[in-house]
Amino acid sequence: MQLENYFISLFEQKHIGDDGAVIDGFVYSKDAFFENVHFKTTWMNHYQIACKSMLVNISDAVAMNATPKYALLSVAMPKSISKEQMQQLAKGFKDIAKKFNIEIIGGDTISNTKLDITITIISKVKKPLLRDTAKMGDIIAYTGKIGQSFKDLQKLLNGGKLHKKSKFLDIKLRNTFIKKSQRYLRSGMDISDGLFSDLSKLSNASKIGYKFCIKISKQEGCSGEEYEMLVSFSPRDIKAMKRRAVQSRTSLNIFAHAARKKYTNRCKAHHF
Repeated sequence: MQLENYFISLFEQKHIGDDGAVIDGFVYSKDAFFENVHFKTTWMNHYQIACKSMLVNISDAVAMNATPKYALLSVAMPKSISKEQMQQLAKGFKDIAKKFNIEIIGGDTISNTKLDITITIISKVKKPLLRDTAKMGDIIAYTGKIGQSFKDLQKLLNGGKLHKKSKFLDIKLRNTFIKKSQRYLRSGMDISDGLFSDLSKLSNASKIGYKFCIKISKQEGCSGEEYEMLVSFSPRDIKAMKRRAVQSRTSLNIFAHAARKKYTNRCKAHHF
């Protein structure tokens, strides 16, 4: 068993298993964004770091068809950080919060040897989109394009520079698509660890396998930090789903059907 999955399995809790925990009409989600794990300060300025850390966390709320309302920030900063860099961080947090009508209600700051950020997002939800509700025969699809984040990461690791609109720096969330198509979606989650890895999570949660109808390269399937949506829906709703995709200017890529087959993820783990 992968180390991350093993550790999570040690907590026997019914609320664990989705992008966030659904409790009494709220969704609670939390993600870490750590220097030298998720980013390097030579790759991104502090404004970009703050923006991406917020978007990564908001993605979990979007993935569950929830509306983010509040954020708690925990920021561990090196003593060498300048006031200007602190201002950039604050502006990034506030700009994204304003874009999604989120109120930053508190958190914690501590001294550290590097810049580490963790954010808790509290969201409201009426009909949560879960991972364990896919059915046999469902159409499996993902939004947008995948694979570019891996290419951009390789470019950075090789000393290259990215355009400011690079997907690695500037995440586009699919909140409009999810809201428009929520009545037809049977299950869903965001693609953070790579399509193939997240298919494994959906497979385990819903007890399904997949029959692929198109070939997806390993580079595309293993590319992490895509933050597109992985969804399932009934074949009878395919026309309605395609209309919602057009209305929200979202490309919807159908690539498999849920089937009684064993699914094995062959991507290298991102976290361990």
